[in-house]
Amino acid sequence: MKKKFPGRWFFFTGITFLLLSACEKEGNEGNQTNISTYQSAKSHNTGKNCMECHVSGGQGKGWFNAAGTVYDSTKTTVYPGATVRLYSGPNGTGNVEATIQVDANGNFYTTENIDFGNGLYPSAEGNKLTKFMGSSITAGTCNGCHGVTTDHIWTK
Repeated sequence: MKKKFPGRWFFFTGITFLLLSACEKEGNEGNQTNISTYQSAKSHNTGKNCMECHVSGGQGKGWFNAAGTVYDSTKTTVYPGATVRLYSGPNGTGNVEATIQVDANGNFYTTENIDFGNGLYPSAEGNKLTKFMGSSITAGTCNGCHGVTTDHIWTK
């Protein structure tokens, strides 16, 4: 009677474990740098809440600290090339804590660290108008409210 070699079981189990571990790591790439630029057109889901996917454990590339969509004054057409700034004081006063470029699809996003502290005051800057948000924000989930319970972010 031949004896079975138990080492084979452990060998194949070990290989299977290594393969499965590699697949898990491949799908969960961590917080990759992902920052919008004026020239970029790789963003998607215009007007949607970016932070539904771009968070720790989410499917989106990078964990966004601020993200949203900017529209023109019609509030139906996106405004590529705008700039979003976060100020420490209301109406553009205080320090600029973050500057985020709006891409060719009208979206802005950043994985850069932003210290919202007790609140920052956003602005959306176009070629003719800078619009300031009247209240401070303590999180950058812009499309979580804008376009849902409040007007779209817009400028001209």
